[in-house]
Amino acid sequence: MGKATLGLAIVGLAGALFAMRRMFLMAAPSCLAGHWHGCYDTDNGIVFMLVAGLPVAALVVAALSRVPRADAWRKSLAEVGMVYGTVPMVWLTLQPGPGAGVVPGRLSLIPLRDLITMGPLGIGGNLVIFAALGFFAPIRFAALASVPRILALGAGCSVLVEIAQYVFQLDRVSSVDDVLVNAAGAVLAGLASRRWWRRPAAEPADPRLRACAY
Repeated sequence: MGKATLGLAIVGLAGALFAMRRMFLMAAPSCLAGHWHGCYDTDNGIVFMLVAGLPVAALVVAALSRVPRADAWRKSLAEVGMVYGTVPMVWLTLQPGPGAGVVPGRLSLIPLRDLITMGPLGIGGNLVIFAALGFFAPIRFAALASVPRILALGAGCSVLVEIAQYVFQLDRVSSVDDVLVNAAGAVLAGLASRRWWRRPAAEPADPRLRACAY
């Protein structure tokens, strides 16, 4: 990663933290006290714990990188990034609404109909749900290093989330537009990491060399 890219990432992170300072201040008392209500069952609390846990995630990356294997740092960063960046986002989408368990599951299967009501905040939130997965998965797994496969991965994971929302009656609308935007977010994030994708080893062009490779 170049110095310019790293600098932009730091500036972007600092700007995001500043913009979210109020939501952090609202969630900090409950989260730091270890209370479930007001922390892990709120959007503010989940985002606060995600940011607060970054040093722990960095330590996990450092620990995994000591495991003897090829390209240890790259694999460790990608593995932790996929999990740490995706699980809290999925947890956010599975937060029950006020009518959870009472209101039956609702479906919206007409493409692009719900985009109008999402608004910029809703669209942005849906874009980032599987962004970490789309960014790190092709870095870790050569088999996923293509746009169609990242698209399929993001869409497949999103479909599972929407099914869970419907089956468990979480008082949320299971929408095809959520799947479309989630998958688009995974692809955009994947394209952002394209220069670091893990490529499969190329086979020798000469048949005799290919035979020797085996």
